[in-house]
Amino acid sequence: MCEELEKDVKKYIKNMPSFSITAAKVLNICNNPQSSPSDLNRVVSLDPVLSARVFRLISSAYDGLARPVTNLVRATIMLGINTVKNMALSTAIPVKPAADNPPALDMDEFWRHSLCTGLAAKLIAKKRRVENPLLEEYFTAGLLHDIGKIPAGALKADGFLEAMELAGQERIDLYQAEERVLKFDHCAVGKIIVDTWRLEGAVGDVIKYHHSCPEYKGPYRDILYTVALANRFSSVMEIGFSGDRYPGPPAPGVLKYLALGEDIFEEIGPVVKKEIEEASLFLKP
Repeated sequence: MCEELEKDVKKYIKNMPSFSITAAKVLNICNNPQSSPSDLNRVVSLDPVLSARVFRLISSAYDGLARPVTNLVRATIMLGINTVKNMALSTAIPVKPAADNPPALDMDEFWRHSLCTGLAAKLIAKKRRVENPLLEEYFTAGLLHDIGKIPAGALKADGFLEAMELAGQERIDLYQAEERVLKFDHCAVGKIIVDTWRLEGAVGDVIKYHHSCPEYKGPYRDILYTVALANRFSSVMEIGFSGDRYPGPPAPGVLKYLALGEDIFEEIGPVVKKEIEEASLFLKP
């Protein structure tokens, strides 16, 4: 990735807005004296950008922790609800693109894909009997896995649309089409966000490696592989859309490691759809 684009990404993410579907709810909660801290925390947990910003704040405020904080509730408690409230308000400004510069992705559909991946990752982990306190980390990693697509789709909209078209025509993964058209993929953009915002631990590793699982040598393989399968679930079941019309199979070794087959998709599908529907109803202002 060229140095100029890296600078543009860093500049963009300084003011990256929260999703329009959550922005109105943030304003509504913060202006309602009867709202509780748990209401705001739930909104933040449903928005990849807001969640990432919370973890960015916690990494800056508590530098040197033995283990990165990747549990949103714990991070909110450590930061204080007023800090999180002010952060949420500062980004709750829906940005409307110019009529002649349409967005590369439908952000409402992208939100559904991100939320679906987080929910599916949590359910898959639960199926594999991962301990309950760790399940939220699986959800958060799934929710944030594609965050690199937001700057990529905004800064290189024409190229991103061309990559989606190429992926559809040749029935290949979007990240492969991105490499051919843009000369970088959304994981590379995600790495800039991870490094700039210091999103350490499992969340950062999932953002960087979810399309290159075999290359990963870190300590969070279980979460990475789970999110990779959850991402496959989201695309195959066509819940939301993040640009992948013809997603390839999971990377070699993923299903074997998890000791699961794709038949689990039918099992978790109804639960995921119900939870997305409940989240959508909650977010209505």
